[in-house]
Amino acid sequence: MKKNYNTYKKSGVNMAVADKLVNYISRISRKTYKKNTETKSFKNIGSFGSIFDLSALKIKNPLIVSSTDGVGTKIEIANKFKKYNTIGIDLVAMCVNDLIVQGAKPIFFLDYIAINKLELHKVKKILNGIVSGCKIAGCALIGGETAEMPGTYEKNKFDLAGFAVGIVEKKNLLTKNKIKYNDVILAVPSSGLHSNGFSLVRQILKNKKLNITPGIKNELMKPTKIYVKELNVINKKKIINGCANITGGGLLGNLIRVIPNKLSISIDLSKIKIKPVFSWLKKNNIRDSEMLKTFNCGVGFCIITNKKNISKIKKIFSKKYKPYQIGFVSKNNVKIKTYGKLQW
Repeated sequence: MKKNYNTYKKSGVNMAVADKLVNYISRISRKTYKKNTETKSFKNIGSFGSIFDLSALKIKNPLIVSSTDGVGTKIEIANKFKKYNTIGIDLVAMCVNDLIVQGAKPIFFLDYIAINKLELHKVKKILNGIVSGCKIAGCALIGGETAEMPGTYEKNKFDLAGFAVGIVEKKNLLTKNKIKYNDVILAVPSSGLHSNGFSLVRQILKNKKLNITPGIKNELMKPTKIYVKELNVINKKKIINGCANITGGGLLGNLIRVIPNKLSISIDLSKIKIKPVFSWLKKNNIRDSEMLKTFNCGVGFCIITNKKNISKIKKIFSKKYKPYQIGFVSKNNVKIKTYGKLQW
């Protein structure tokens, strides 16, 4: 009688599929590589650790800046609409947009995908998005991990995490100390919701009477704008004093993180150019204060600079993402002073 042996495959983990995926990752990740990423003497994908040659960057006093993040419950929206090709861009964006706040240029990225069962078509779409995000950010995808975890994740469920590393010359590091009284605050438009506030979005979507049009679906899944290219140019010109990535906590909560203790901010809410998707969300019985601290409301990134640099900075951005002034650095009794009303 043939024995019925227990195997890893029977437990829900298919190593043969995993091996196919590694080969695929090895092939597509090379689209993001540069000369200092892989040589004949070392290969990143398939090795135990990943290598990046910093000496090729020729920076005298380099500082390493790192960031890790995920895309939160936007993953559940991707599952709901069965759209997986852009969620990887979100993953890269949420990490690299944090690096550029300190003046760092992203150099490499690693991902972690945990999933109930390896479905190659789904994971390949996610990975293609990650590669696209890395190409936009100008960084290399040099490693990662894909974990098949039956029992930990329910059927069709998965999670993503990213880890990005950037580099900046010590003298060019952006700190709070560079921000001055009367500096202007410029809002750089977002591409949409980015990857924040989706637990509230999902709560709203539970309303069966809600008409979810194809346009709304597209807006909800629109990938996070990656601001690296423009900020790299601005940083070379040395015309900004500070900046903020508008993520969880909204516009005010993230701006205040980069303001020196003795200074404050004054923001004219009426100046914010609100995108239609936020107006649609607002109609679902959400207060202005809740909208501001949960969503970016149309502002994906902020730049703080001397007013004489405004025109120079605007020229660097395309028409769609042209920055505009929403406030200034002040000396108020309160840390955040707002005036005007959001124009829904």
